[in-house]
Amino acid sequence: MKLVDKISLFTPANPFFTFEFFPPRTDQGFQKLIARITRLSRLNPLAVSVTWGAGGATINRSLDLAWATQREQRLETILHLTCTNMVQGLIDDVLKNAKECGIQNILALRGDPPRGEEYWKPTDARFQHAADLVSYIRSSPLYSDYFCIGVAAYPEGHSDKLLEEDEELAYLKQKVDAGADYIMTQHFYDVDAFLEWVKKVRQKGIRVPIIPGIMPIQTYSSFLRLTKLCGTEAPPHVMDALEPIKHDDQRVKDFGVALAVEMIRKINASSEISGFHFCTLNLERSIVLILEQLGWTGEHASTTNRLITGASQVEVEDSSLNSNFRITPSEALDTAASTLAGKSSRGLAQEVGKGELNSEATWDEFPNGRFGDAKSPAFGIGQDPWNPSSSVLTGPDREWGSPKSTEDLTHLFLQYLHSEISSTPFSSNPLSLETKKILPQLVALNGAARWTVGSQPAVDSALSTDEVVGWGPPGGYVFQKSFVEFFTTHDDLLEIVSKLEKIDGDWFTFYAADSEDNFTSNVDAQARNAVTWGIFPGHEVTQSTIIDKESFISWKEEAFEIWHQWALTYPPDCPERRILDEVWRTRWLVTIIHHDFKTPDGLWKLLLDNRDSNETEDPNRVTK
Repeated sequence: MKLVDKISLFTPANPFFTFEFFPPRTDQGFQKLIARITRLSRLNPLAVSVTWGAGGATINRSLDLAWATQREQRLETILHLTCTNMVQGLIDDVLKNAKECGIQNILALRGDPPRGEEYWKPTDARFQHAADLVSYIRSSPLYSDYFCIGVAAYPEGHSDKLLEEDEELAYLKQKVDAGADYIMTQHFYDVDAFLEWVKKVRQKGIRVPIIPGIMPIQTYSSFLRLTKLCGTEAPPHVMDALEPIKHDDQRVKDFGVALAVEMIRKINASSEISGFHFCTLNLERSIVLILEQLGWTGEHASTTNRLITGASQVEVEDSSLNSNFRITPSEALDTAASTLAGKSSRGLAQEVGKGELNSEATWDEFPNGRFGDAKSPAFGIGQDPWNPSSSVLTGPDREWGSPKSTEDLTHLFLQYLHSEISSTPFSSNPLSLETKKILPQLVALNGAARWTVGSQPAVDSALSTDEVVGWGPPGGYVFQKSFVEFFTTHDDLLEIVSKLEKIDGDWFTFYAADSEDNFTSNVDAQARNAVTWGIFPGHEVTQSTIIDKESFISWKEEAFEIWHQWALTYPPDCPERRILDEVWRTRWLVTIIHHDFKTPDGLWKLLLDNRDSNETEDPNRVTK
């Protein structure tokens, strides 16, 4: 059914809500997300939306997830579709697949710049703006009347900040005039600014429904990253409220729930808005708590007992039996699973980790580190959840110079460690306080051309409220094993492996791979290594960061893609292009974990043995 027809049945006094999900990076995460969606479906969302990676980076997973929500979960599904890296034939294929699946709702977007590009450029000149995509669908004899089309809007301005507000409103009107049926907005935190923006939209003569995007704050760090990524602003009162609690993950999450409830109530009472779109980030607890506090999670009527039977059997035994009283075996199984899962959703206001069903819904509420746990549907939200292969790389950065040799690359990584530059292609943020705990060791490694892209020190019990390494609810204790990730040569990898083979016991685990999918490790493929965990009052042990083969391979693919895209920002055959291509082809990504967290220098002794750190300082670095 078309979303706009469903929306017409609701008013501000009787509002609706929708959920947004992104395709998980891993197969295990995908399976977990389906179970999560089953639980959330019991809350009766009007629809769910499935995001589309930049340039169709997640095209297969997006279509698989949309198929699952529309056909298997029987949820009205909105499929996001962008212009980035898309040509007419590919767009036709997506629309054909969507129609065959029974999807009638599309969210038409221009999309983000392709990987390795600083600015957005069309692949097909016919699709330069979302309005072009809307016009194309509306002009198609196959799809014109079939699809309900939504478009995006940005109450605080698009993240590229290239247009003034009047220009953005003019573009929005173009999209609606081209045939858009509704507007779905970017998330925001300034309600007053949003309400003023709605007035301006209406003054432009735009009359289609507006659905505001609501993204509950999950953690302080992810809040900062995602507001920066999306170009949204947080009002001073929000930042002031977060400042004293930013090191307490549970209080931040609770504040995020309270803020969302306050925002929705204010919008609901002050405007024509009759529905809200929740950006779930593939997490559920905050969403359920918000809906419970709003009183929007009403109980369902009891299901009438029905006869489990096949269609042919019903026809033979009792052709007059009403369809409301019969059900197929597969439908009965789906209904039972959904009902059981739904029971856990309505009890999510309990503490995190209480009870088996509830822990299934909340076990990954505190992701930590680069990814968290590869089994989590939210695996990867620490970076860009919508574009899993994206990075901070949008073109050659002046800070990074023009590397023409391995020595230049070593110099770049050392500059970052010494805070002489604020980013690298692998990190958009300055060095963290936690990383500074092991700064001398990282300087020595990078000076030896082992270019580090991830690490953490060992922690033998710190308060969960510790400003440097703390996470999770207050009153707990957190622990860490030391690990480091770096790029190195194959010969150096062999030297490291040789050292590890001479060590008694299984105190060290390593994973290594190159861009050609060669892989080696000293543990079984199914082994899972918890490198960050916490003990909290009344909770089971919470493992917030897991390193295993699946998570390593996922990161490996992204890491080598960064090298490749960095190389493509330079002309062919120039020295910069040659060295970056050589690194991409020949280097290995290595992750080493030291399991003895009571011996904080054990990992660094292994890697720096027989290496004089004083000789590995970059000779070109200017000492401040």
